[in-house]
Amino acid sequence: MLSSGGSSVALRTALAGALLVAGFAVTSCGGDDSKTDTNRADANEADANKTDADKTATTGKVTVVYQGNAIKPKDRQAVAVIRKSRVLEQVADWVNKSVALPHDLVVKVTDKVPPGVTDAVTQPDGRTIFVPPSFLTQIEGTFGNVVKTVKRPALFPEARFNADDLTALSTQFIFGHEMGHALQRQLLLANLGLEEDAADGFASFYTVNEVGPEPSLATAILFDELAREEGRLTLEGLSSDHPVTQQRVFTFLCYLEGSDPKRFDGPLVGAGYLPKTRAPLCPQAWAMLDYGWWTQLTPHFSGAFKDQGDKAQQHAHDQLIAETKALAKKLDKIRGAQ
Repeated sequence: MLSSGGSSVALRTALAGALLVAGFAVTSCGGDDSKTDTNRADANEADANKTDADKTATTGKVTVVYQGNAIKPKDRQAVAVIRKSRVLEQVADWVNKSVALPHDLVVKVTDKVPPGVTDAVTQPDGRTIFVPPSFLTQIEGTFGNVVKTVKRPALFPEARFNADDLTALSTQFIFGHEMGHALQRQLLLANLGLEEDAADGFASFYTVNEVGPEPSLATAILFDELAREEGRLTLEGLSSDHPVTQQRVFTFLCYLEGSDPKRFDGPLVGAGYLPKTRAPLCPQAWAMLDYGWWTQLTPHFSGAFKDQGDKAQQHAHDQLIAETKALAKKLDKIRGAQ
């Protein structure tokens, strides 16, 4: 349980990021979704028949599809919140602007999902992301309880501490996680650890850089609540390919704090949401994450984004060196205090 100032107050932070991106094609389907699937199949076949030269000259696009006739009435409210917020489209726009994907990527908000799928999921080839409407309804229901029972962190804007905004922000972060999977799989990015950790990292990388603190905060709030509902850790939970839920809460907050300690140390560390034993490591951790994702994406920048991306990668490189030197100077003190 997260505590604030020593009191027993849970921090529920939402994984979300409002990314500002251009050039994204959005497909909204409220009619015949079988037509959409047919078009997708035709596109896949056409892609398979392309020559290597054709594929080099072609950039895949991310599209978001709301399959209206495949959404149950009980889930339409939550879907309407997400659709109005455009958080899915914002993430997709950034990828379309920044990255030259080898294949198209379709994001489907639909009840027509593969067997056993109950939450957002990315297919192994990285070309389809499914977002079940019932998953969005579950998030909104959780936040409906949170806003009634949890003290709002001072860092989170009062005007946005409501179920709809928290749902949109956390969904943006969660979608960032799935986009991380899609990028890893389409671009065949090398992982030095679990893919789930890397996907979480992309969600933080994107939202902190492009949106601000609110998605990370909203998701932390959400995951903190989910961790409580999970109760005692089981063998399955400990052996999962995903990190332990409560551990993810502190990682989201650590990356956020490390991105700007002067701004976030007081509201997160001083308020008791991020332990003082973890906080000193966060600036270097964020710098490594930021440099890592920029470096992974560098060979895949779109032509229009290359100059901007190269500058961001160089800045992240310089920041990592600076933060690593700073950590080395204070490491003995940090270890001695633990």
